Formats: sequence, structure tokens, C-alpha cells
Amino acid sequence: MSIKLLPESVANQIAAGEVVQRPASVVKELMENSIDSGASNITLVVKDAGKSLIQVIDDGLGMSEIDAELSLKRHATSKIASLDDLFRLKTMGFRGEALASIVAVSQFEMKTRRQEDEVGCVVEVDGKALTKQFDQQAKPGTSVSVKNLFYNVPARRNFLKSDNVENRHIAEAFQQIALCHPSVAFRYFMNGKEVHRLSSSNFKQRIVQMFGKKFDQRLVPLSEKTELVNISGFIGKPEFANTKRSEQYFIVNQRFIKSPYLHHAVMQAYEELVSKENTPQYFIRLEVDPDQIDVNVHPTKTEIKFIEERSIYAILRTIVRQSLGKFNIAPSLDFERESVFDQSFDSKRSITVPVIKVDPKYNPFETKSPAQNPKDQFSEISELLDTSQVDLTIGKAADTVHPSLINESDEAEIAGRSKIIQLHNKFILTHIKSGFMVIDQNRAHQRILYDRLRKNSGQINCQQLLFPIALDLNPSEMILLEGIRTEVEELGFSFDAIGKDSLAINGVPTGCKEKEAGQIMMDLIEDVSENRSNEQKDLKNKLALKLAKSMAVKAGVRLDEKEMESLVDRLFACEMPYSLPGEKPIIVTIPLEELNNRFNY
Repeated sequence: MSIKLLPESVANQIAAGEVVQRPASVVKELMENSIDSGASNITLVVKDAGKSLIQVIDDGLGMSEIDAELSLKRHATSKIASLDDLFRLKTMGFRGEALASIVAVSQFEMKTRRQEDEVGCVVEVDGKALTKQFDQQAKPGTSVSVKNLFYNVPARRNFLKSDNVENRHIAEAFQQIALCHPSVAFRYFMNGKEVHRLSSSNFKQRIVQMFGKKFDQRLVPLSEKTELVNISGFIGKPEFANTKRSEQYFIVNQRFIKSPYLHHAVMQAYEELVSKENTPQYFIRLEVDPDQIDVNVHPTKTEIKFIEERSIYAILRTIVRQSLGKFNIAPSLDFERESVFDQSFDSKRSITVPVIKVDPKYNPFETKSPAQNPKDQFSEISELLDTSQVDLTIGKAADTVHPSLINESDEAEIAGRSKIIQLHNKFILTHIKSGFMVIDQNRAHQRILYDRLRKNSGQINCQQLLFPIALDLNPSEMILLEGIRTEVEELGFSFDAIGKDSLAINGVPTGCKEKEAGQIMMDLIEDVSENRSNEQKDLKNKLALKLAKSMAVKAGVRLDEKEMESLVDRLFACEMPYSLPGEKPIIVTIPLEELNNRFNY
């Protein structure tokens, strides 16, 4: 087998795979070129999730006719001239691969004009070679149109996700660049609709423009200058921490980066201020001498390497902690003062001997709270457990229990049980011949609701609200929600958009508490955003599981015997009663043999 050189067109298509992974990659590269051209106004136009059209228009410096043609060649760049320049980078792009890679997998058109030129230049390329180049009247700046992306690489086009997923990636790329450059005005159109109109602003205003007015009161400023790094920006107050990862940004020398190492530094500063499952919002800018970092680590340039990584980690953690303390968010302790001296005494006040009262009827083994009304509790839980809205046949436990958990004689005993016990208002205990069985009441109810929602999607009754619930969302979240509207409505929600960043929930699924509907909707949006599901069936299942988790009876709620029996019967009527999706166990069986061993029988 002899070795041959690949044709240039094939080599370019292979190389394009490193730079152009999806439509969002094109958006990123074109917008970064516009930033490097000194543009003050940039417009992004997207159609069909970038598959039909991606257009970026700017008012930057523009190019001459010769430079316009040369810019489409591989490794043609005005950003660097020597190897040393790689370690003093102050521009977004530098390798000269972006346009050449995009041209190789699309139908490409570029119109450009310099301020000093009377006419502009148009360059058209059809995947392989230059097709047209001519003069035309044009505004100063550059307009690049990328049409039919991957039209000549059908295998790559087939691997693209749904329009909803690709639009989310495009929105993320737009947000990252717009946030890094608040002094530049941006507009973003998707399928003819304006998604963003961002005026030139400062960093705080840009955050509010992009993520909503609610952020105006949620953020704490961050500012510190050192010899190694200058740090500025904003961090979220601990009480607004949530499970979102989409509201966390590191910007190094006006470039968005991903850094688990720096993220860990921030989380260390928030230690004991937020729960483990939540993370705070942060928008942190770092200015570092360009020769102290290497941005040529990854083709997408979102990962960089710091020479003084450990020192920057320590500085960042300290500054975040100081800012939280400065604004009275983090608790501060005075170790030099005894707390007893902070007590206030009144010399005129008479001192009385404390009286100890004893309740002779108190039973330490009784867990029932006298403040709760059993009837009210039964009514509330019964409403949650009610499946009368759907056709759900309840069978005997002996017909549905997984054989690896319980044998036939135990199944019969469960069906004819005489006593069932609740432990710590969290677990349900029932006696079986081989020992006893422990059921997690919250997970059991999740499984019941999940199966009901999944099997009866599209038939869930929607309860209309007398007063709609208003939610503030950012434009990207509105795009995401619109993309999953059908699936969400099939689960019983009804909603309408109010402007670009507000939502009105008009109806909720039967059994969903009105006061929790807003948070459920936000959780659904976040869950889909984080999982980035593509297949419709998988998406519906994820939504059903999230809704079931929100609606299920919680640990700590007392159930009476009838409620527990109903819960157990309905659980064993499910196809998979012993675990939740994701393999979280619902049932644990403790065999009699284990008890005997523990008591040394």
C-alpha cells in the first residue's frame, strides 16, 4: 500500500472537524472575528438552528479585496507573525483556521468594505473552491453568511441534534461572547424573531440585560488588584444559590473559559453557606499578563493554562470570601470576645426561679404530633395518591413484586397483612415471613406518579389557575421552554409567554400544588438544560420524573395506616416497584437471618 497526499479539499474537511463541530462553533468563530475587527455593533441572524443560515454582520474595520480572498486560506492570519506572539495574545482568534474550516463545509459568502474604500468586495465559495469575487456597494464592516452547513458532509449533518438542542448551544455561544464584551452592542435574531437587543453597557448592566432584572439585587461586587492578577465582577448571594450551572462564568482577558479548578476555589469560599446540591451564581473577570497564560491548549480556546495556577486559586478564594463577609453575607466571628459579655442585664428587673413543668401523660415512644389533624393530613395525602383521573388497574402485590426481593409466601403475607408501621415519618415497615421490608415513602410515591405521568402523557388533566403565576426567565430559557412546549403541556401545564423574558403559568397538572408550580417549572427547565436530551421519548421521561419528584409526598409527612396501605398497594402495581430510574432503591429487605446473626443466635 503506497502513501499518497490527500487532496486539499478532503484535508480541509477533516481539519474542519476540529473547529466546526456544530452550528454554535460557526457562531463563536464569526463573532470572535467581528470582535477582533474592532466592531461596536454586531448582529447575529440564525435560521433553522444554523443549518440553513448563520449570518454575522459587524461595523468593524473591514478588509481589502486581496485580504478578503487571502483570509479564506488555511493559516492565513493578521494576529500573529512569530512563535513568540503565541505567548502575548490579545486577540480572540489567532490560528487562521476558522474561515478556512467553515468554507470547507458550507456555502459561504462574505461582503466586506473598509472605511476608506468607495466600494466593497464580495467573495462567494461553494465548499471546494472560489466561485465568485466582485465589487459591490456595501456599508463599512463585514457581513459573513454561512448557508447549508455540512451540506457536502452528510454524515456530519446527520449527527447534529434537534433544533431545540442546537439553538441552546448557539444561545450559549452568543451569551458567552456578549458577556465578555459589554461595551459592544449586540442583536440576535432566530427564525426572524429578535431574541436579544443588547446596548453598549457596563458589566453589571450586561448581566441584567441577559439574565433578567432579578439579578440586579442578587449580586455582590467583587474587586481586587494584585501583582499577579486583577479580579473583578459579581458573585451571587448564598440565598439565591440553585442547581443551575448555566449562570457561572469565568472571563480571562475578555475570553470565556471553563475551569473546574477555579470553580473549586469559589465553592471553597462558599463552604457552609450553600448546600452541597446547590451552587452560587458568579460572573468573575480575571486580567492576567498574557505571557502568564497559554490559550493554545484546546481548539475551541475555552480551556487555558495558568503558569501561577495555585496562587491564583488562593487569591480568588480569599477575595470571594472577603466580599461575602464585607457585605455581611458570610458569618464573622470575634474570637477575642466572650459571648457572655454581650448579654444585657437590667438591675431593676426581679430575678425569678425557673419552674420546671412535667407532663405525666408524656410518652417518649409516641411519635404522633398533637398539632396535626389526622383527618386533614389524610385528605392531603389522599389527594396526592389519587389516580382516579387516569385508568390505572390496581393488582395484588403477589402479582407484581420482583421475585428477587420477595418469595411467594411473603407476597401472600403482604397482601393479607394486618399491621404496617411508619418509621421517623420517612420509612414504611411491613412484616414478611423472611424478615421485614422497608419502603422509602417519598421514592415510592415518585415511582407511582412517574408511571402515571409517563403512561398517560397527553391525558393528564390541567387545573386552570384563577390567578396566573408569573415567572421571570432570560431569553435563552424562553427559547428552551418554547422548544419543549408540547412535552410540558402533555404533562398538564398551560403557559403563555409575556414579552421576551416573562412567563405566565395558567394551569398546572391535577395534584400539583399551586404554590409549588413556579419552582416545578423552573426545575423542569433546568433539568432539561443540564441533561441536553435529544430524543422526544427520553425528554418526556425526564420531565415526568422531575414533575413526579416535585409532587411526591415528602419525607417527614405522617401517614396513617390507610394511606400507607394505599401507597404500598399502588407501588406494587407499578412495573418496576423496587427502584427509581437511575437505580435509586425504593425497597430494602432485611432478612431474618441477618437479625439472628446480629443477636448471635
